[in-house]
Amino acid sequence: MKYTEEHEWLRDEDGVIVVGITEHASEQLGDVVFVELPEVGADVTKDDEICVIESVKAASDILAPIDGEIVEVNDAIVDDPGKVNEDPQGDAWFFKIKPDDASQMDDMMDEAAYKAFIG
Repeated sequence: MKYTEEHEWLRDEDGVIVVGITEHASEQLGDVVFVELPEVGADVTKDDEICVIESVKAASDILAPIDGEIVEVNDAIVDDPGKVNEDPQGDAWFFKIKPDDASQMDDMMDEAAYKAFIG
């Protein structure tokens, strides 16, 4: 698993990248009350704002961590945003992206580096 400085995690599943937010981000947001996901089939560019997540504390944009095509979204978290707080690094993934260039993940943090990053 890889991590971004924007508190997203990325997991490679046979060439398709599953993306969600970290447990740390979920804790910082507080109770999540709304999630808007990108459209399946959308071509996205790294750092595009492609999701909106709202909690009782704030609204945040989720950025595309890499270039690629959105191939699946997790409608379960739209129907029940609280799942993001319950299992942010498991069942509450946000979207799956088919990368244009998977090497964009090479410079991302591993778990140890991410833990050091968040202190």
